[in-house]
Amino acid sequence: MIISVNGRLVREQEAVVSVYDHGFLYGMGVFETFRTYRGRPFLLQEHLARLEFACKQLGIVYEPDPDIINGEISGLLAANQLDDGYFRFTVTAGVQHLGLPVSSYERPTTVMYVKPLPGYDSPVYDNGKMLQLLRLRRSTPEGETRFKSLHYMNNILAKRELNSYPWAQDAEGLFLDHRGYVTEGIVSNVFFVKAGKVHTPSPATGLLNGITRQFVINMLRFEGCSVCEGWYFWNDLLEAEEVFITNSVQEIVPVTCLSDAEGRRHSVGDGKPGPLTRRLLESYRNRAWTCHGEGR
Repeated sequence: MIISVNGRLVREQEAVVSVYDHGFLYGMGVFETFRTYRGRPFLLQEHLARLEFACKQLGIVYEPDPDIINGEISGLLAANQLDDGYFRFTVTAGVQHLGLPVSSYERPTTVMYVKPLPGYDSPVYDNGKMLQLLRLRRSTPEGETRFKSLHYMNNILAKRELNSYPWAQDAEGLFLDHRGYVTEGIVSNVFFVKAGKVHTPSPATGLLNGITRQFVINMLRFEGCSVCEGWYFWNDLLEAEEVFITNSVQEIVPVTCLSDAEGRRHSVGDGKPGPLTRRLLESYRNRAWTCHGEGR
């Protein structure tokens, strides 16, 4: 694959960063993941705004230029012979002396990867996915807000736990926080429908406030749906009529089965993707495929 490092396209074997980069040494860095539709990135403006905010909070001097980044995206698609792709754009603190810094990071490193997208023919959109309750709890953010940072040990340990359950190999893992409140999936945000209202955990639980999560909330409210951001327990999901998860690459995925750590399974609704989830996914895709004129 061809990768962009500091704006330069190189083969993956040549894509390296310094051992003195504080992204490597101390995990000081943030990233965004997004996908393209007909070669144009969806919600890029929102992703870059979150990235820039996180950089400011971490003392990384970086202001993304949408025109330059759009050029990198187009260049990577062409170099890798892809019509569309899944992208990860990373900004690390860059090279500094060994030791904890007292000043800002003024020479950050940027890396952009691309890989092929999963197909729309995946049976998960018709049959739904399992949501597996994890024993491991979601760690609290390092600061006041959870960034999409390079501190990913909690997620990796969660993925290892998920893989230890033989019945949950294709499932998404579900984090609770230390108080037992539903927080988020390993790589997704969680929504559920109950008594005609859509519910999703509050960012105050310590979740990553996903760009797709925010877009879906706005889309639901625009369509006249009531959306509540609150504090929920596992039993609230067990009583839900519909459950779905969101992220930028998989979009909106229906959840049709819930499993606890002992392997006890519970069907959501009638065990099939619910009507609101199906309608929402169709609406989301229609907007994604038709909004490329907005530079998203």
